[in-house]
Amino acid sequence: MAKDKKNSKNNGLDKKFYESELARLQLELVKLQYWIKKEGLKVCVLFEGRDAAGKGGIIKRIQEPLNPRGASVVALTKPTERELTQWYFQRYITHLPAAGEIVIFDRSWYNRAGVERVMGFCDQHEYDEFMRSCPEFEKMLVRSGIILIKYWITVDEDEQEKRFRDRSTDPSRRWKLSDIDIASWDKWEEYSRAKDIMIRLTDIPESPWYNVDCNDKKKGRLNCIAHLLGQIPYKDVIPPPLELPERNIDSTYVRPPKNEIRYVHEIY
Repeated sequence: MAKDKKNSKNNGLDKKFYESELARLQLELVKLQYWIKKEGLKVCVLFEGRDAAGKGGIIKRIQEPLNPRGASVVALTKPTERELTQWYFQRYITHLPAAGEIVIFDRSWYNRAGVERVMGFCDQHEYDEFMRSCPEFEKMLVRSGIILIKYWITVDEDEQEKRFRDRSTDPSRRWKLSDIDIASWDKWEEYSRAKDIMIRLTDIPESPWYNVDCNDKKKGRLNCIAHLLGQIPYKDVIPPPLELPERNIDSTYVRPPKNEIRYVHEIY
């Protein structure tokens, strides 16, 4: 490994190393997306974890280099009154990938095993039924041809508190701190228990859980992306560079004067 990959000051990744490694991995993500489209693969990636664990940062770095027409992020809000009467998995099914697509769930149907369970948003029967149904539901997805990859993003209690406090004092990030986040802060053990039960009952061979240590955000991002790339064998099928043809110019067309066009005022 490169000797300068770590910063001796805080034992974190050197910034230049992180940025170069991220760029390398993101290029591989582009190759992966071209392969997925060419082969007609259906890829579904779930991200779960504690509040402020770093899910959003990882998802952002995965999505950045990808063509949004074939790679989407699903982050559903709380269910509507109608959705509350549906089969629990119903509102998620409509977002599953078609051939050639990648769908990333920023939280998923596992809300029922986590926040809904801990915060009392579902009753015991609904919870028990979810735990019985979820493995069978995911087996059906895999049998249908969907590649299902599940990540649990983990963070220590002290680090979560630090991130909560940082968000509470930064107006540009305060939207990330919801009332539910604040309420969950006093339920660390309950969430731990719910997570452990969830993993035990839903970690199946067809769709196992992968834990990502994200106490160091940069390391967590690189480790997760590298692992994701290793889950789907792919080849480099990026098409060769395009050559622009000679442009035909219509010399008879006269454009309107610039002073007749309303431009945004240049203040920079």
